Amino acid sequence: MGLFTTSPQKDFPKFWTQYLAAFALEKSKAGFLGSTLDGKKLHTTRFVVFDTETTGLHYKEDRILSIGAVTVINNEISIAQSLELYLKQDIYKPESAKIHGILRNGSYEQVNEQEAIERCLEFIGTGILIGHHIGFDVAVINAALKRAQLGKLKNRVLDTETLYKRLVHPINRPLQEKRYTLDELAEALKIPLHDRHTSAGDALITAIAFIKIVKRLNSDGTLTVKQLFRKN
Repeated sequence: MGLFTTSPQKDFPKFWTQYLAAFALEKSKAGFLGSTLDGKKLHTTRFVVFDTETTGLHYKEDRILSIGAVTVINNEISIAQSLELYLKQDIYKPESAKIHGILRNGSYEQVNEQEAIERCLEFIGTGILIGHHIGFDVAVINAALKRAQLGKLKNRVLDTETLYKRLVHPINRPLQEKRYTLDELAEALKIPLHDRHTSAGDALITAIAFIKIVKRLNSDGTLTVKQLFRKN
């Protein structure tokens, strides 16, 4: 995972240079040919489970309404290490409010997109990002970073759907192609659906799902962080 190359003429914000520097330090500790996953232990690795609510499903055109995230360390959710942000809306689609319930002029504190991205990056640091269908959430964050003339997220990512498929369909290829909603995962893993379709609520549900899946994958106690990234 290459780092974003900065131009000497460009004055990047401090939060972005600090974010890049943290990854550069991780890479230097791993060595030139090493992987930053080598030697990482499950019980000491920081996983950041996050979710976004957006005005729609077009990551380039739509905008982030809210970001929610919680930290998982040693198979436990750290509520003290959590994030919940609501963004001021230049673009708003009333029809999407039927799903997420976020009102344009709601009573919650709202921050602009730049501040939201800054606080998000400061929170996630170099943690491994976890999400359900996380590709979309990463894409909308990257789109916001691009609007700020910055690079893309550097964090490694894991999708709970992919991990769940390894758990229930380790061999059967046709079933590997099945898509699972977060509701289906929650039902299968017996997770209550509190605050569904809020970024913070969905992040918490996803975090519980992640912990349950990893516990089952690690039934013999030998699972490593690196093995979580195996495709099969």
